[in-house]
Amino acid sequence: MPTDHHAEHVGSLLRPPELLQARRARERGELSAEELAGLEDGAALAALDLQREAGIEVFTDGEVRRATWMAGLMESLGGVEPVPVPNSTWFRDGGEVPAEETAFELVAASGKLTQKRQLSAVEADFLARHAPGQFKITMMSSSMGNLLWRPGLSDAVYPTPGDMMRDLVALRIDEIKSLLDRGVNWIQLDSLGYNQVIDPEFRARMLGSHAPDPETILDSTISVDAELVRATKAMNPEVTVAMHICRGNNRSAWMSRGGYEPIAERLFGEVPVDRFLLEYDTERAGGFEPLRFVPQGTTVVLGLVSSKIPALESQDELRRRIDEAAKYVPLENLAISPQCGFASTARGNLLTVDDERRKLELVADTARKVWG
Repeated sequence: MPTDHHAEHVGSLLRPPELLQARRARERGELSAEELAGLEDGAALAALDLQREAGIEVFTDGEVRRATWMAGLMESLGGVEPVPVPNSTWFRDGGEVPAEETAFELVAASGKLTQKRQLSAVEADFLARHAPGQFKITMMSSSMGNLLWRPGLSDAVYPTPGDMMRDLVALRIDEIKSLLDRGVNWIQLDSLGYNQVIDPEFRARMLGSHAPDPETILDSTISVDAELVRATKAMNPEVTVAMHICRGNNRSAWMSRGGYEPIAERLFGEVPVDRFLLEYDTERAGGFEPLRFVPQGTTVVLGLVSSKIPALESQDELRRRIDEAAKYVPLENLAISPQCGFASTARGNLLTVDDERRKLELVADTARKVWG
């Protein structure tokens, strides 16, 4: 049962330097696709070993085959072309981070969207053969599809973002069906879309002066996420569906701040997932009070351990915060994790693999002491 798992991580793990070098060599034509795939397999096996040794209960392949956490969607679509990243600003505690340090690639629709390949299927087949226990497939939710629509490029095919979204949702449902047919029984949807509601400054930076009002954004985001979850459950009622929400995670930097209160009642009440993975590592995420809206039986995975900094959290403090959250969600329906992945982009956060291992060991050990 999904409620039996109290130690989890979000998905991505630090890539070995040799894999990053190999990917650059492949881009230069100096390495074959088969040679790169072999190195990716080796990195994924190492990621599985690290999770097993640390005591983590739900496995991923570390997302080592992806350029970014969005790659399962961005790298698998046809009908798109590269575009500049929208006006995004990244921060660390010391202030704004230089743009070149957090740069990543993005695409937008320039033709009718198609599924040219399913990167998640490669991951699923590999994990089915090699994972030492329960595994999950992580994927970008279609609710973030507004990133794929650009005026002057996309509107010739899709007059509005909503027109494009209908095709995008259908493609994502087809991909989920393929995963379920392969025997996958745990799927995690990842979305940053709710930050446009939570953080007015982030909304203004991303969408400009003509940004829709927060309620309109929340309506569309919840509508898409709920449709994906309902479609998945209709195909297989036994599959575990999770949703992860964070505040941006790129080279140990973040994009937005604010508590869950503006979205909590509708998100928790209308998106019928089994598990919500929520960032709670700093005061940027606010308090636990919004968890009062979580339906009975839904698991909340508290992202209390930072994947952004190497300093190890106090286990006593983690246990105190779990007790605080248990005022709103029964203890048996809580779990613990890092607040996000360790490498949402391929270059990863500013930690070492040893730091990463200690963080995962802390998550697993805390779960054992709290839940047995």
